[in-house]
Amino acid sequence: MSIPFGPPTRPVPHPPRQKPRPKLPQHVVLVGPPAAGKTTLARLLSETFDVPMYDTDAMIVEDAGPIREIFRRDGEPAFRRIERRAVDSAVRTVAETPGIVSLGGGAVLDAETRAQLTSSGVTVVYITIDAATVAARIKNSSRPLLADGSAETPLEQWTRLAAEREPVYREVADLIVPSSSVSPATVVDRVTAALAAYEERLAGDDSNSIERSSMTSTTRIDVGSTPARPDDYQAIIGTGLLTELPGLLGEACERVLVVYPRALQATGETVREELAGRGYNAIAAEIPDGEEAKLQPVAGFCWTILGQSDFTRSDAIVSVGGGTVTDLAGFVAATWLRGVRVVHIPTTLLAMVDAAVGGKTGINTSEGKNLVGVFHPPAGVLIDLESLRTLPERQLLSGMAEIVKIGFIEDERILELVEDNPLEQIIDPDGPILRELIQRAVAVKARVVGNDLRESGEREILNYGHTLGHAIEYAERYQWPHGAAVSIGMVYVAELARMASGLPDDVVDRHRAILSKLKLPVTYRGDRWPKLLEAMARDKKARGSLLRFVVLDGRTGRTTRLAGPDPAIMQAAFAEIAAEGPRGNLTTVGGLG
Repeated sequence: MSIPFGPPTRPVPHPPRQKPRPKLPQHVVLVGPPAAGKTTLARLLSETFDVPMYDTDAMIVEDAGPIREIFRRDGEPAFRRIERRAVDSAVRTVAETPGIVSLGGGAVLDAETRAQLTSSGVTVVYITIDAATVAARIKNSSRPLLADGSAETPLEQWTRLAAEREPVYREVADLIVPSSSVSPATVVDRVTAALAAYEERLAGDDSNSIERSSMTSTTRIDVGSTPARPDDYQAIIGTGLLTELPGLLGEACERVLVVYPRALQATGETVREELAGRGYNAIAAEIPDGEEAKLQPVAGFCWTILGQSDFTRSDAIVSVGGGTVTDLAGFVAATWLRGVRVVHIPTTLLAMVDAAVGGKTGINTSEGKNLVGVFHPPAGVLIDLESLRTLPERQLLSGMAEIVKIGFIEDERILELVEDNPLEQIIDPDGPILRELIQRAVAVKARVVGNDLRESGEREILNYGHTLGHAIEYAERYQWPHGAAVSIGMVYVAELARMASGLPDDVVDRHRAILSKLKLPVTYRGDRWPKLLEAMARDKKARGSLLRFVVLDGRTGRTTRLAGPDPAIMQAAFAEIAAEGPRGNLTTVGGLG
């Protein structure tokens, strides 16, 4: 059922949800470093799929005695020979009949084992874990390779072994699933979702000859834990990601509100139908396009649907669209019953690298943009790269402004990729460059957000270029693309830093060169300074009457705050980007107007 924004609606009936039993690949082998929790995970997966579990370490103990004693008496080479026989038996069994195998951490060091894993038809899942999570697990460890009398501490030895084996794990893996800082049940959900997506890709390939590299093309980026939300969440980057959605909604979820703009009705309905087909009571709320969606009446419209549909705290909201939809749906989720789950499916480049990741929500008022909002991290973000294929060039270019921003404040490799490649390759949705740019931008934002959810410190660096950018959007009544306004804002703060603190000319010039290459504007009409100054005074980063700007501190990749700059310097910096004419150069650069 789809409900368009308009007059109040009548109550919506909702049939009880019938949860389908998972239908997934059941010939599964788990690999990963010691203490990754593979044995526990294998046991839980075997219960989920109702198939046998085989733990090769347990098989070795049953056949030859305690592993620690084998190491002490016969040494590691003898143990690896025994392990090879156990692995061969378990993998052969699971290749023929459904089952779950948990391999010891060093089993993949054997060349014959690696060959068997890549040729036997089993699905190999690499379970990753970080040193911080594993530290408590191996304290006072009796694992043979973590208690060999070396001068290393157990954690130092684990870190070294995990790093050495990392390439081998990736070589044999069909899927990679992180398990850091979350419960075993959460890891089970992640593995289940990844396996479901894997199966659907296999089923959809008519040639039945999918390359292994394409099966590892889903990238999962952890966004750090916060005191308000102890579990982290993931930004998942790849294609065909709808099968990941149920695992993000929560086991108790029965009702889902899918929020999408009018322009994406077909896409939004596809998501709703997918959820309905999986047994959810899925309702669609169709909202206005663009910034018209981020208004209190639209939020109230969504609240009405939630109330009439008896949404509870265990139910969820899914956003499908660009940054305005993400902001609005996130705000509705944060405020309904003081917070329900929300999953974002961004469909624009701008939303993928900016609005969808980080937990910022908000709506606009007549006084400014995003002045009403809360921080509400999503349960997950599905960045499906297939959405980029239908975007017009101007939207791709607008999104590139946020990626370039990340390049200037932290990851210079982003700038190099833009400088060293032709524009058509940079924005090619099917090419490797755009995917790498997206992954790098999301990774930086995930790290920053993990350290500072509520923008009380480091997260402010993500506002580079936004103070003037938001003022331009306000002055233009939100008719300008966000990326175009931020592009001008970045050139402005580069000029401001040059005048206020001596930012080198070549860094300032680099801003203009890169943004111009991307057909983004770098000037703005000169008669608007008083209006822009008034709008900047309302900026969220201001403290009282003191304007604050994020600027580069002497070079690319290092930022600082410029608080209360001299008004004369601010105006002089603006003069450097001022252009004649009613619209600056927006209509002549890139056709973004």
